[in-house]
Amino acid sequence: MIKLQRLTRPLATLALCAVVAGSLQGCIEMAIGTAVVGTLAASDRRTFGAQTEDKAIVLKGEGRITKLVGDAGHVNVSSFNRKVLLTGEVRDEAMKAAVEREAAAIENVESVINELEVTFLSSIASRSNDTLITGRVKAALVDTRDLYANSVKVVTERGNVYLMGRVTQREGQLAANAASGISGVKKVVKVFEYISEDDLKQLGPVAETQSIPDNQGSRN
Repeated sequence: MIKLQRLTRPLATLALCAVVAGSLQGCIEMAIGTAVVGTLAASDRRTFGAQTEDKAIVLKGEGRITKLVGDAGHVNVSSFNRKVLLTGEVRDEAMKAAVEREAAAIENVESVINELEVTFLSSIASRSNDTLITGRVKAALVDTRDLYANSVKVVTERGNVYLMGRVTQREGQLAANAASGISGVKKVVKVFEYISEDDLKQLGPVAETQSIPDNQGSRN
């Protein structure tokens, strides 16, 4: 019995250490993840509350509108600072109007930009190309001097690029010029919320410097 106790105690200690190490590793990963998310959230020109509401608006919109259109439509819902952009295809004008009403009825939505097209559903190849274009536009924004890339949200639908965000007139034009120079872009639509240069300065140095763009974009 004594020998057995001597044998099991080291094993128990080793097992306990392994559990503690695993827990600490999880805590470390959680801390790092929180720090990264916090940094990106702080660098966004929206308030934290607006960022949270935008995510909720998109989730609710996608759920409700998918049920509404079914297989007869393909609708992407994007939201920036409580402004909703609808892109995609629907079967008729009645459905287009119904989708807009559904989006407008979502809690915290302030306005709706309805860019839905009454046409055939886009192909998988077309949607894949839109994703590729979105990536190229984001890269071009990062490379554009005097433009804070994280302030611009890029949505692409059938080769049409929609730019959302809180920007100055100068920044908006820089972003539009960068996007229009990308191969495959048919047109660029600015859906910006404009702020003054003084407003930009009041946002602080973080908002005036270049940063890594967010992952928001066309989700086809």
